[in-house]
Amino acid sequence: MARIFVTGSSQGLGLLAAQRLAAEGHAVVLHARNAERAQAARAALPRAEGVLVADLSTVAAMRDLAAQANRSGRFDAVIHNVAIGYRERRRVETADGLSQLWAVNVLAPFVLTALVTRPDRLVFVSSELHRRAQPNLDDPQWRDRPWNGTKAYSETKLHDAILAQAVARLWPDVCANAMEPGWVPTRMGGPRATGDLARGAETQGWLAAGADGAANRSGGYFYHRAPARLNDAARDPHVQDTLLDICRKASGVALA
Repeated sequence: MARIFVTGSSQGLGLLAAQRLAAEGHAVVLHARNAERAQAARAALPRAEGVLVADLSTVAAMRDLAAQANRSGRFDAVIHNVAIGYRERRRVETADGLSQLWAVNVLAPFVLTALVTRPDRLVFVSSELHRRAQPNLDDPQWRDRPWNGTKAYSETKLHDAILAQAVARLWPDVCANAMEPGWVPTRMGGPRATGDLARGAETQGWLAAGADGAANRSGGYFYHRAPARLNDAARDPHVQDTLLDICRKASGVALA
């Protein structure tokens, strides 16, 4: 059995994945934005080993969550599920001067990957929308472009897929993969979503647990436990290195 950390797991897909993993006998640590959400997460999954608390909109909080995770002990897998959605009507800036959407969806997974004691497996949650995006790494935080929430979100999900491919290339001792859950009826997806919520959460847990051969190969991209089409930009080493450098400059943290 594995010890698994799931970010953004106080509700929705993250919580469902954590509940599924716990039911299979894995030790699960949850993450919530604040104490109120942490209490709700604990009530929803009493078997969880713990709930770590951090609002991942600032670099200081990202560093703090990594420190909390490391104090709790080494994880076999980390699921980077934390995200905010595509209905943002304007660009919101964090205390660090970053786009909140990009900070939570992209920089937080990068910082946690760099600072949390290296696990055996990493899972990055992307979206089918990533295939409609371009990296746009000359303006990843939409400082110079008219804001479009859906396009900005789609780019962050492409960036998550790029991060997964970069880690798979640079860390051969880690099994790093990305997946998409489909359009599912979470708070982010909305009530009209037509996807299967349970199946949307299943692939995260499958990759994190490394239960069979397909889940133990690095550099994949999956939907419902099957290979899915990955945006070609994600496989470009130059694009990967450029994004890593942008994240390093924004956070002061380097990926070893």
